[in-house]
Amino acid sequence: MDVTITPHELGGQIEAIASKSMAHRLLICAALCPGPTTIRCTTSSKDIEATIACLNALGAEIEREGDLLRVMPLPGAPSSDNIRVGAYGAVLDCGESGSTERFMLPVVAALGCDAALTGHGRLAERPLSPLYEELIAGGCDLTEQGTFPLKVSGKLRNGRFELPGNVSSQYISGLLLAAPLLAGPSEVRVTAPIESRPYVNLTISALEQFGVHVTDTNERDQNADYTVFAVSPSTPYRSPGEVSVEGDWSNAAFWLAAGALGHGVSVEGLDLASRQGDRSMLAALAKLGAQVCRTRGVATVHSGAPQGCEMNVADFPDLVPPLAAVAAFAPGKTRLTGCARLRLKESDRVETVVAGLSALGADITSEGDDIVVNGRDSLPGGVVDASNDHRIAMMAAIAASRCTGPVTILGAQCVEKSYPKFFEDYRQLGGVVEIA
Repeated sequence: MDVTITPHELGGQIEAIASKSMAHRLLICAALCPGPTTIRCTTSSKDIEATIACLNALGAEIEREGDLLRVMPLPGAPSSDNIRVGAYGAVLDCGESGSTERFMLPVVAALGCDAALTGHGRLAERPLSPLYEELIAGGCDLTEQGTFPLKVSGKLRNGRFELPGNVSSQYISGLLLAAPLLAGPSEVRVTAPIESRPYVNLTISALEQFGVHVTDTNERDQNADYTVFAVSPSTPYRSPGEVSVEGDWSNAAFWLAAGALGHGVSVEGLDLASRQGDRSMLAALAKLGAQVCRTRGVATVHSGAPQGCEMNVADFPDLVPPLAAVAAFAPGKTRLTGCARLRLKESDRVETVVAGLSALGADITSEGDDIVVNGRDSLPGGVVDASNDHRIAMMAAIAASRCTGPVTILGAQCVEKSYPKFFEDYRQLGGVVEIA
């Protein structure tokens, strides 16, 4: 699907969609605890559906009734209701969801059900090391990384897992989600600093809702500082009965960016105290000169006195596309540092952010893993290849609102990965969209 946008500044009010990040975590927790759980999740996406499909393949029963997800967990072992049993030999299709793959891999290893994971698009190319090696060291056998199906045999032992802090936080989260299933206490020892730490906090929050207590302590030896996350089986998964998926800051970020470029946009249904790292979008936009207002459950951004700045994005890499779009129209130089993780997303997002905004006429380059933008008053528009990356398509759409000529986005259907009704909501805010 290709989309052509006739420039028109966006403005108004929109409801936040459900957080994909939190939905993954709550669904997994619900599938691994005794007793049913109802999850209120007002929207869905291909990534959320991939996690549901994987859990169903393992033996859970998850059905949608309107805004509700009814979760019947994996069956329990005869000896204990707290020990789940995964379907032997199950094949888990992770779609194109890196979160799904990296969360389900340690869970499958902990269940010991000799399952296999598969996926599509660029997923096989996205790294699994050093999580892959830690699972092998913990007693599992895995087939070669980088190819599907990825088969997992054996059962993961409890104990210590060690990870560097400069790799995907999803590895930490996956091990924490698996830990309550193991035979004894476990800890995940991570060298400091931890990139994208807010995503680990989000996992801990989900676990807490399901009765699992995670302690984290700081340690130091002669060589390095560590953060140690510890989980004891004495706090097994327990169903809270009902939970809700909070509003999604990562996708709301695009509308907030549109507010900075247009007539002002308010996003409802956001937790202003959320553990989502992408809540940093408000502070980041303020740094770029936007006017930011916070009221109960609502974030509002208006254009202000735009200005370039320097900011480190290591803790919120998914915000780079909308921030780069705003920076393209902010006078002065903006340098976004800490972008290395972006090269391992659905696309090499350092290069596709640069290519996408360059195609619209922006003055933007990459310098190593930094992105440098020299803001301009306006951009002429043009044709952007979304590169099968939902956030590149949404970035181009937001930038298009301020271009002087039309913008065509090739392969815009990729927004379905996280936000199927993105262009419907774009129109709600005054955007002029033609879908071919």
